[in-house]
Amino acid sequence: MDLDLEVNKAIEKIKEEKAKLVCLQFPDGLKPQATKIAREIEEKTNAKVIIWLGSCWGACDLPVGIDKLKVDLLIQWGHSKFGFEKAISEYEKSLK
Repeated sequence: MDLDLEVNKAIEKIKEEKAKLVCLQFPDGLKPQATKIAREIEEKTNAKVIIWLGSCWGACDLPVGIDKLKVDLLIQWGHSKFGFEKAISEYEKSLK
């Protein structure tokens, strides 16, 4: 079964944000596809992509220490939307 992981949406967001360093986070079941997705994103954007390899178990599982990596954008797969986009956006701005 092929899943639509909506990589095109990630690419659009990277371009929209003009992100140069992007971190991708996947649940453990999608990690085998991580390098393929990272390569596709790098080929279609000007971004350098890093993959978060820590375990990811749920929708609230943000990478610990992500702020130290100074990424422009964190893209997460397998997470539910909770409507916190504005709060997260404000938090991300405070990190810069």
